[in-house]
Amino acid sequence: MNDNIEIRKVCPHDELCGGCTYQGVEYTKQLSEKESTARRYFVEKNAEEPPWDVTEAASAGMYEYRNKMEFTFGDLIKGGELTLGMHKKGNFMSIVTVDECQLVTEDFRKILKFTLEHAREKGYGKYNKKSHCGLLRNLIIRNGVRTDELLVNIVTSSEPGFKEEEFVSGLLSLELDDKIVGILRTVNDNIGDAVNPESVKILWGRDYYMEVVAGLKFKVSAFSFFQTNVAAAEKLYEDAVSLIDDLEGKTVFDLYCGTGTISQIIARRAKNVVGVELVEEAVEAARENAEINGITNCEFIAGDVYKVLADYDGVPDVIVVDPPRMGMSEKAVAKIMSYGVREILYVSCNPKTLAMNVRQFSLGGYKPVYGKLYDNFPMTRHVETVVLLCRKDIDSHIEVKLELDEDDVTKAESKGTYENIKEYVLDNYGFKVSTLYIAQIKRKCGLELGENYNKSKKENSKVPECPKEKEDAIMDALRYFGMIVQEG
Repeated sequence: MNDNIEIRKVCPHDELCGGCTYQGVEYTKQLSEKESTARRYFVEKNAEEPPWDVTEAASAGMYEYRNKMEFTFGDLIKGGELTLGMHKKGNFMSIVTVDECQLVTEDFRKILKFTLEHAREKGYGKYNKKSHCGLLRNLIIRNGVRTDELLVNIVTSSEPGFKEEEFVSGLLSLELDDKIVGILRTVNDNIGDAVNPESVKILWGRDYYMEVVAGLKFKVSAFSFFQTNVAAAEKLYEDAVSLIDDLEGKTVFDLYCGTGTISQIIARRAKNVVGVELVEEAVEAARENAEINGITNCEFIAGDVYKVLADYDGVPDVIVVDPPRMGMSEKAVAKIMSYGVREILYVSCNPKTLAMNVRQFSLGGYKPVYGKLYDNFPMTRHVETVVLLCRKDIDSHIEVKLELDEDDVTKAESKGTYENIKEYVLDNYGFKVSTLYIAQIKRKCGLELGENYNKSKKENSKVPECPKEKEDAIMDALRYFGMIVQEG
C-alpha cells in the first residue's frame, strides 16, 4: 500500500451528498470491505472464485483523482436557491452543492463555484424534471491529468436566454492550475435525466482534450468513455495485459473496447487486435487515437458485441472483455466461449455482474485462475476487478501467487520479488516473463510460494507448459537471487 495515503478530515458535504460512502473510514478497512463485498457476490451467484491476489491500493492517493465530474443543477429545498452538485443522499430530486468535494482538484471546484455564482447572478433557472421547463441541466468538467488540459461543457435546454459569451469570458478569467482548451454548450431537451447530446456547440477552443496512458496519446471527446482515474487505470491495464503470455503472433479480440485503450496497449505485442464497441463515437475516437499513435494493427468495429461477432469471419487466439456495469448477456458469453480460446481476460467495474458472468463461463468449460481487485475509486463503493479465465479441457489450470504482505517485504527482497525476477529476465534476455510462469517454475523447484498464496481447490490442477527459453531465464534469475543453488 502507498505509505503516503492518509485520511483527511471528513468532507463537509458528507452528511448530505450521496457520492462517497467511506468518509472517515480507515483505508485498510475500506479495502477489506470492498474485497468482502466482491467475494460475497461470487457466493450469492454460486460462482467459483479465482485465487485472489491482494487488492491493489490507490496508486495516486485517495483524493483529487477524478478526471471527470458531471454535476447537476437543481435545488436542495423545493423552490429554494439554485444549487449545483450531486444528488442528495436518499433524495434524488434534491441537489447538494459540492464546492468542497475531495475527489476533484481545486480547478474543478473553482469552475463549479464560478458557474453557480454566474447562473445565480444572471437569474438562470434550473431544468424541472416534472414540468420539463427551465434552462440549466448539467456542468461536465473533464481533465487531461498528464497534459494539464481542461474541457468544460455546460448542458442546457433549448430555452433562450443563456449568455454564451459572458459564460466563456468568465471561465477564461479564472486563475487555474491547468489550462482550459475547450468550452462547449450541449443542448438537451430529452425528458430523461441522463445527458443526451442533441446538439453540441463549441463556444471556445476545441471539443476534446488530450491524455497520455502507458506512453500512448489519446484524444478524448466530450462524451467518450475514458477511465476516471488515469494512474490507477494505467496500472490495471498493464497488469492485466501481462497476465496473457506469448501475445506475439496472436489475434486478440478486445470486446467493449471503448476508445481502444487496452486495444492499443495489446497491439504493441500482438499480431493484430479487433476492438468492438457499441458507442459509435468511441469507435471513431479509437480509430483516430490509433492513427495518432502510429498503430496500424488495430481494427475497430461499431456495434453490439454479439451481433458483430455473429457476422465477423475472423477467429481470435485470446479474448479480452471490459463490459459496462450491467455485464454481458448470456448470448454474448455463449458466443465468446464458442471460439474455444485458451484464455479470456475479464476486466470489470461491477463485481456483481462479473460473478454472474464467471458462473456462465464456468458452466461452459472455463475456470477462473486468477483474480485481483483494484481500488481505482477510493472513498466510494466502486472497485475494478481483473479475472483471468482458462479453458478446462486443455493444460491451462494455473497456480497464481498472492502478493506478500507488509511483514514479509524484507524476506521477499532478500529472495527476489516477482517484479525483480521479471526485470532481471528482461534486462538479461530481452523478453518478458509473466507472474504465472514464475510461480510455475518456483513450484517446480520446490520453492515455497508463501503463506498468502491461494492454492487451487483441485489437487490435480495443472499449469501451462512454460517455454523452455523462458524457463531457463527464470531459473537463472532464481539462482541470481540466491533462491536456488548455483550450479557448478
